[in-house]
Amino acid sequence: MSEPALTVVVPSVNGLGDLVGCLSALERQRTDLDLEVLVVDRCGESVRAEARRRFPSARILEAPPGTTIPDLRAMAFAAATGKSVAVIEDHVIVPDGWARALLDAQGDAEVVVGGAIENAAVDRLVDWAAFLCEYSHCLVPLPEGPTDWLPGNNVVYPRALLARYQSVLGGGQWENRLHDAMRRDGITLVCRPQIRVGHKKHYTVGEYLSQRYLYARSYAGARVADASLPTRLGYGVAALALPPLLMYRTVSRIVTKRRHRAELVRSLPLLCVFIVSWAVGEMVGYVAGPGDSLARVC
Repeated sequence: MSEPALTVVVPSVNGLGDLVGCLSALERQRTDLDLEVLVVDRCGESVRAEARRRFPSARILEAPPGTTIPDLRAMAFAAATGKSVAVIEDHVIVPDGWARALLDAQGDAEVVVGGAIENAAVDRLVDWAAFLCEYSHCLVPLPEGPTDWLPGNNVVYPRALLARYQSVLGGGQWENRLHDAMRRDGITLVCRPQIRVGHKKHYTVGEYLSQRYLYARSYAGARVADASLPTRLGYGVAALALPPLLMYRTVSRIVTKRRHRAELVRSLPLLCVFIVSWAVGEMVGYVAGPGDSLARVC
């Protein structure tokens, strides 16, 4: 059996409704190249069985409930067989030609390539507010070329390169840990903003408040895991400054990019609430640790 040109890793944490749209879009990529779709699911056998029935060409791997998204990714990296390995999310919709564009941008070089993220859930204000809160920095225009960061849900790696970084994969650590380790070793991260994906996630206000809190708590708790109590308390107090800072960053990005300004204005009340939840999550994480928050992020 020949080596696939590309493995696409899809952590499955949101159930079948999101996953079907994601996998349907990936199926259309098969006209361009030999593709391995690798789904690592923590939602349960009913989701896995239906995914296998609808998408028999996809590989569906089982993970225990509560497995974190970084650990789901690491499981998939270990099982991947493609020459290159791309990562998206189960609520990401890739456009036609996406897989081919990623590989063309990567070429034969030992580089990591990522693209932009656009909102594909455009009918409800809460989804706009959630997207702008989380992804304003991933919208085009973006600088093209070598960069210090790339998103974790529209990115491709040489599989041989991932194999050299087993020690920084999983362990509840997000892609920034992997990317920082690669950059320290001289690996180039390259942004190709014309390679875009659609983020199609529907929320209730309560759901997104919970998700922002959980993600922020997990991030902060991991950041000070080995710190003394006075240091953790100091970080917790400093987090009181986060709401105005995060609001300034979000608003200034959208204004500078000259896109989605009307959606920003309409979203401001919800953005304020979401950003406060973000700040509270960081404060709790710094002082009390992450708890089981990362296992509940989806």
